[in-house]
Amino acid sequence: MVLSRDVKLVSRFHAAAVVLGLWVTTLSLRAELPPLIPRDVLFGNPERTSPRLSPDGRRLAWLAPNTNNVLQIWVRTVGKQDDRIVTADKKRGIRIYTWARNSEMLLYLQDTDGDENFQVHGVDLSNGNVRNFTAIQGVRGDIVATHRDFPDEVLVSLNVRDRTLFDVYRLHLRTGALTLDTENPGDVVNWEADTQFKVRGATVSTPDGGTEIRVRAEVTAPWETLLKVGPEENIGLLGFTADGKSVFLESSLNRDTAAVVEKLVEGDGERVIAASDEVDVGQVMIHPVRHIVEAVSFEPGRSSWKVLDAGVQADFDGIRALHDGDFQVTSRSDADDRWLVAFITDRGSTRFYSWDRQTKKGELMFVAQPKLDAFTLAPMKPVVITARDGLKLNAYLTLPVGLPAKNLPMVLNVHGGPWARDNWGFSSRSQLYANRGYAVLQVNYRGSTGYGKKFLNAANRQWGLKMHDDLIDAVNWAVREGIADPKKVAIAGGSYGGYATLAGLAFTPDVFACGVDIVGPSNIKTLLNSIPPYWKPMQNVFKVRIGDINDPADAELIRNASPLFRADKIRRPLLIGQGANDPRVKQAESEQIVEAIEKNRGSVTYVLYPDEGHGFARPENRVDFQGREERFLAEHLGGRYEPMIAEPHPGSTAVVRVVGGK
Repeated sequence: MVLSRDVKLVSRFHAAAVVLGLWVTTLSLRAELPPLIPRDVLFGNPERTSPRLSPDGRRLAWLAPNTNNVLQIWVRTVGKQDDRIVTADKKRGIRIYTWARNSEMLLYLQDTDGDENFQVHGVDLSNGNVRNFTAIQGVRGDIVATHRDFPDEVLVSLNVRDRTLFDVYRLHLRTGALTLDTENPGDVVNWEADTQFKVRGATVSTPDGGTEIRVRAEVTAPWETLLKVGPEENIGLLGFTADGKSVFLESSLNRDTAAVVEKLVEGDGERVIAASDEVDVGQVMIHPVRHIVEAVSFEPGRSSWKVLDAGVQADFDGIRALHDGDFQVTSRSDADDRWLVAFITDRGSTRFYSWDRQTKKGELMFVAQPKLDAFTLAPMKPVVITARDGLKLNAYLTLPVGLPAKNLPMVLNVHGGPWARDNWGFSSRSQLYANRGYAVLQVNYRGSTGYGKKFLNAANRQWGLKMHDDLIDAVNWAVREGIADPKKVAIAGGSYGGYATLAGLAFTPDVFACGVDIVGPSNIKTLLNSIPPYWKPMQNVFKVRIGDINDPADAELIRNASPLFRADKIRRPLLIGQGANDPRVKQAESEQIVEAIEKNRGSVTYVLYPDEGHGFARPENRVDFQGREERFLAEHLGGRYEPMIAEPHPGSTAVVRVVGGK
């Protein structure tokens, strides 16, 4: 059939209209997306966060930035507006703090540029003096316990005597004196003080990778084994009862999921306090004076509380009515007349309430990032995905607001650990991805915690194998459901999530369009050979969970699970972020994969932050890297992005190296 000139012109116009129509449709869809949420709002410092009541209930402390945008501790008198800054950190910002039990001093932990050698500092509110109580080069400190009857003392752990082991010292706050309290016999990884402020509990890593709980009748008595289990069990020491005759445990013995159990120190008596057949116990709320378990949370998808003490039932009922998020009690006075409550939600930052236990009324104190309330955020939906071997994977799906959930570009956002889990709630990264037009899938792959010991142990020696298969199965699920465009799926994550990114591009090079790796290991052998010295007692656990790097029989397993040795398969663009002082995943882990990709003529952008460690604490560096990431994703997936105002972002220390590509 021959077309006339006029018909040909009409046909060409129609074809152009079709193309134009598709383009207009795409534009209209993108126009339906809500306004861009600025990176500064998503990844900058909170305006206020982490409130803590003083033990006497007279003061309130919280974290907030100063005029130089560095997080500091602020204090006010309850009922007054006499806010004041009581610290003067110069650079990194304070993130971990608590009250001393004398209500006159605040204690906080700080490291140097992310090296994780935390030192214990104290702020004396009576005179404003700030003191570093553990100023010993190369030593890591932590707070073990405080006690209302010993208001001027703190039990701290320090690896002074041996960098591989932590002993317990008694810190005298008024003099600054440190007195050795309990010496580590060589295998203890955690300590527990009883209700009399005596170290009577210890958690030990056994040679087979299992766990031993030890107790002693008095501080002068020998340690006795209370419980000893293999690596397949989930056991943890939660605390002592008021009389010191029993302990509270998290225990999976005789069941799949971990329950809260009360067990006698002497004898075989024990009872299950709270349990779920679906998931492990979550948060355990123990009264700080009466030392009874008041409530326990469980979190299959969202978190819910099981109240065990009738005395707090009305409080929990009233708190639930304040907000529709998931909540936790974060602070309480010694008199127990006032609680501070944090509400977690998927479409907003944490909201902090003050709860009056006498009137049973709550009052909103502040929102951590109130500027987020001006923007449209995407809901996070719990979903369940079936892996190829039938294992059920709990996951979270976040879809962009304004776009139909059909054939979208997608980011597989992989959590770190791997012995951790994703939770329902606000995620800055997931909200960034969704706001820019991407579906976001977060999967609790096998080995994630919280779903029972069978699920945890299903990941043993499965790095790069079934753990990786779970991620691929999740992508395939999203494609089958019509949610994800199979040609536009990115993989991203930090720590183990960074490893999963490298594995995704190296082991399944045709699945992902690009990848974003933050502080991810590339070679398991070099990773485990360079871990911090104080991780030595846990090396037996790594042998069970990952493999033995010193056993020739495991050499092939370790090598095959290491993306470095398949760097020649990495053909898709890759963005890597690394902290130079990372003690867990050393800088060499990123640099050796960059060199291997360069050798094989691949494409990678490598961003190093000289003043960061395992992740990016300084907001200037967070905003810098996220700007690079969203631009990278826009180039390879086609989403929106907010242009960077400068490179590097003002105040960031980013050092960038580009190999191949643009």
